Amino acid sequence: METGDRFSAPQTTDGRYRLLVEGITDYAVYMLSPEGFVSSWNPGAERIKGYEAAEIIGRHFSEFYTESDRAAGLPARALNIAASEGKFEAEGWRVRKDGKQFWAYVVIDAIRTTSGDLIGFAKITRDLTERRKAEAQLRENQEQFRLLVQGVTDYAIYMLSPNGFVTSWNPGAERIKGYRPEEIIGSHFSRFYTQEDRANGEPAKALATATRDGRFEKEGIRVRKDGTRFWANIIIDAVRDDNGEIIGFAKVTRDITQQKEAQKNLELARESLMQAQKMDVIGQLTGGVAHDFNNLLMAITGSLDLLRKRLPDDPKMRALIDNAVLGAQRGTALTQRMLAFARRQELKVESVDIPGLVRGMSDLLDRSLDPSTTIEIHFPLRLAPIETDANQLELALLNLVVNARDAMPNGGTIVIAAKEVTFVAKHATDLPSGKYVCLSVTDTGDGMDAATLGRAAEPFFTTKGIGKGTGLGLPMVHGVAAQSGGRLVLNSRKGHGTTAELWLRLATTPPVAKTHEDDDAAIKPMRSLVVIAVDDDNLVLSSTVAMLEDLGHRVLPAVSGAEAIAILAREGHVDLVITDHAMPNVTGAELAEAINLRWAGLPVIIATGYAELPPGVAETLPKLAKPFDQPELARAINLAVDIEKLTPIIVPFRKR
Repeated sequence: METGDRFSAPQTTDGRYRLLVEGITDYAVYMLSPEGFVSSWNPGAERIKGYEAAEIIGRHFSEFYTESDRAAGLPARALNIAASEGKFEAEGWRVRKDGKQFWAYVVIDAIRTTSGDLIGFAKITRDLTERRKAEAQLRENQEQFRLLVQGVTDYAIYMLSPNGFVTSWNPGAERIKGYRPEEIIGSHFSRFYTQEDRANGEPAKALATATRDGRFEKEGIRVRKDGTRFWANIIIDAVRDDNGEIIGFAKVTRDITQQKEAQKNLELARESLMQAQKMDVIGQLTGGVAHDFNNLLMAITGSLDLLRKRLPDDPKMRALIDNAVLGAQRGTALTQRMLAFARRQELKVESVDIPGLVRGMSDLLDRSLDPSTTIEIHFPLRLAPIETDANQLELALLNLVVNARDAMPNGGTIVIAAKEVTFVAKHATDLPSGKYVCLSVTDTGDGMDAATLGRAAEPFFTTKGIGKGTGLGLPMVHGVAAQSGGRLVLNSRKGHGTTAELWLRLATTPPVAKTHEDDDAAIKPMRSLVVIAVDDDNLVLSSTVAMLEDLGHRVLPAVSGAEAIAILAREGHVDLVITDHAMPNVTGAELAEAINLRWAGLPVIIATGYAELPPGVAETLPKLAKPFDQPELARAINLAVDIEKLTPIIVPFRKR
C-alpha cells in the first residue's frame, strides 16, 4: 500500500487555510491522492467517520463505502467523474469505523497544477442521516395526509394556486361538486360560485380575506357541475413558504344543505308552535267573550222580537225597533266571526260544489261592490266538491271579496278562481298530504308589505280606518279553513296586489241538491207543550221563557241541571227540555244523559254557540245555535217533537 509521503500538499505561506479546515467539525474535509488514498484528515472527518488521523491516513477511501457499492465499482467511478468533469457530487450510504452506516452528502473536487496535471482530490463529506430521517418522516406524513385527503368523501378538499386556480382535487370534491379531477384542475375556483356572487366579486374577496387574515370562512350558495345549487360551509386557508410568501390556498367545502333544511324546518316548527300557542290563548279569550256576548244578544234579540209583535202600528217606533234589531244582527255576525276564529262554532260539514255556491251568491257579491269594481270568475270545466260548511264558506268568501274591494279604493278587478291541487307535506306543521281545492280571491290593489302581511290574519289587526273594520274578517276565514281541515294562505307584495287562498279538502261524497223552501212555511202549527227551559244566565232564561210562552207553551224555568231534575221528578208530565250546554257543575250534555237514564225518550234540545260538544252528543241530540230568534226556536221544537200527536219522539242518547 502506498503511504502518505508519496503525496505532498502544495506549500503555502498562509497557514490560515489549515486553521480553517482544522476548525471544521460538521464536515469531513480531507485530501486524496490521485489513486484515492487518504492524505489528510480533519477533526470533522474524525467525528463523522470515527477514525483518528493515524488510523486512516494512507488507506484507500473506498473503505468508507458499503460492500455492495465497492463491488459495483462506485469509488473508482466517483474519482473518474471528478477527474474528467472536475467535480463529483452525490448522496448515499457510507460506513463508519464501527461498521454503522450513515447517509452522506459527498463532494469530490479534482486538484490540478497550473499546467493541468492531476495531483489529487479534495473530498468533503456531510452527515445527512438526521435530515434524511426527517425527510423520510415528512414524506411518510405527506403520504398519510394524501391518503387521508383522498379517503375523505364528505368534504371537498383541494388546493388553489395564488391566483385561485385549482391544483388538486379529492374524491369528496368530486362527489360534492360533480367534477372529475381532469375536468377541473387548472380551472379557476370562481366557477363554483353563483353568477350573482361572481358579479359581486365574491371569489376575489374570499382570497383577499384569506391573504390578509390567513383564513376565510363563510356559508353560502354554491353551484355543482350540473347547475344545481347547494348550501356550503367554506374555509380557505392561506399557505405560505418559509419567507412568508403566499404559495397557494387550502380550500375545504362542506355540503350543509340538509342541515340548513333541518334548521329551517325546526325554526318553522318552533314558529308555528309559538303562533299556535298565541292563537290558542287569544282563541280561548275570544271564545269566552263570544259566549258571553251570545247570551247578551239572546236577551236583546228575543226581547226585541216580542216587543215588535206587541207594538202599536207606529212607523217611528217600528223604525227604532228595526234599527235595534239590525244592531243586534251585526253583533251576531261579529260573534260568529269571533267563534269562527276561536274554532268554537259548530260547522255543518257537507259536500259543497264551489261553482254552484258562487253562482248562488252572485247577487250578494255584486251588491257588495261599487260600480268601479268588477268580478271575474275563473273555474275549470270540472271541479271536485269539497268538505266544509256551505254557509260559513259563503261568509268567508264574502269577507275576502269585501277585503279585496277595500284594497282598491279607486276600483279594479277581483278574480275568484279555483283549481285542484295535490299537496305533499314537507314537515309536521304542514297540511296532511292529499288532494285539495284551492279557492282564491285576487285583487289588483296596493298589496301589503312583509310586516303587514305577517300580521294580516291576527285577530283585531286591521289597516282600515276606525269604524271600517273589526280585524276579525281574515281570522274568521282562517278559523273556518282550519276547522274544515284546510288552511288560509296569503300572498302579497307592496304594489302588486294580494291573493288569498283557501285550501279545502276534497269531499268523499257528491253534493246534495238544495231546496229553497221558505223556512217559515216549513214550521208546523204549534200546539201547547210543557217545556223545561234551563239556563244559568237569567237574562237568556227570561228571553227563552218569553219566546216559548209567546208560542203558546207552558214553560217551567230552571237555572241549573239539578233544578231541572227536581222539576222533572215533581211534575207529572213534561214534553220537552231545552237546555244551555255551558253551565257550571252540570253541563247540558250531562243533564241530557241523566234525563235519558231516568226518563228515556224525553226529547232534549241543546242550545249552544260552541262546537266543542262531548263525543256522541253532536250526532244524537238536536241542537239550537245561540243566539236564536223565535222562528229558529219554533223550528227546533218541531224537529224534536211530533206536535200533531203530542207524543215525544224518542231521541236515542249514547252513554259515555
